[in-house]
Amino acid sequence: MNESKTIESITLPRTRASLAADLRQLGLEPGMTILVHSAMSKLGWVNGGAVAVIQALQDVLTLDGALIMPAHSGEYSDPARWQNPPIPQHWHQPVRDAMPAFDPARTPTRMMGRIAETFRSWPDVRRSYHPSSSFAAWGRHAKRATDNHELANSLGEGSPLARVYELDGRVLLLGVGYDNNTSFHLAEYRAGKAAVDKQGGPIMRDGRRVWAWYNDIELDSDVFPEIGTAFDKTGAVTIGKVGSATCRLFLQRLAVDFAVKWLHHR
Repeated sequence: MNESKTIESITLPRTRASLAADLRQLGLEPGMTILVHSAMSKLGWVNGGAVAVIQALQDVLTLDGALIMPAHSGEYSDPARWQNPPIPQHWHQPVRDAMPAFDPARTPTRMMGRIAETFRSWPDVRRSYHPSSSFAAWGRHAKRATDNHELANSLGEGSPLARVYELDGRVLLLGVGYDNNTSFHLAEYRAGKAAVDKQGGPIMRDGRRVWAWYNDIELDSDVFPEIGTAFDKTGAVTIGKVGSATCRLFLQRLAVDFAVKWLHHR
């Protein structure tokens, strides 16, 4: 939907205050730990854009809470794996050799949306150190959520996803579906998915830029909408509107545990 049609589709602009009110109505409260996946385009016309959305989330959670978003940078990965688009095979090694090292302060997100891209460089936001699968966090648990992000098994037990689980945090799908719910990836590891996949990326190690190889599992989000549909039926999900966006709020721990069982019995 283009901007003109977005304006025509609503009676009043969305604002920092109106979005905060909608978030409270959905169930967000001060002190919560929230992992947010978002689509700016679904909210309607927002006065202040992504900045207003982040401010609204912070207003509701306060500094006693924690706001976390994915800050993935998928192009900081092995070019031999690239598909959208692929590059010629004889480019692979030159690209590995010349790709800049991942830098939490400078490396942009890729395909995370305007809200997540704005958030990653927001004041007082910390970003985990992983070339392709980092997360950004603000608030009370920002350091705990982002420290010591392990290179191998990037979305598993050594990742911010597992820290959200430990903190009994919640997931907010802000205008996006379960296909964007990275927490189901944590369930893939816990379900015992064992296929090893060699991956790599450029990092700084001992003051030098190096290409680091690491092992991971073959992640697969194709089944996430099916898992989500089944999870909705448990009654554990609060569904409501924030602006024009249909949103879901749920405890990450319940979703991950449900997905582990679902994957075991698929």
